[in-house]
Amino acid sequence: MYKIEIYKTPGCGYCVKIDELMYRAHLTESVTAYMVGKDLTIEEFKERFPESRGFPHVVVDGKPIGGLIETVKWCVEKRLVTSKK
Repeated sequence: MYKIEIYKTPGCGYCVKIDELMYRAHLTESVTAYMVGKDLTIEEFKERFPESRGFPHVVVDGKPIGGLIETVKWCVEKRLVTSKK
């Protein structure tokens, strides 16, 4: 279906929420998660994604999507989740 990479940092509340979003969108099997500071250095992350402004940072099929808000919008556009409560 999709190839999703999620770059996270320890103790990040938004990173916990992105995991919840992936679960609700039934995408957990499509996700490869990377912990910055463990799987790659912050310098390697910044070199790879100079446009990123924070964490989590989500890449879908090789295309950077952005953070939590942008990923929620992407999931709604793809009809993987609804915007209704």
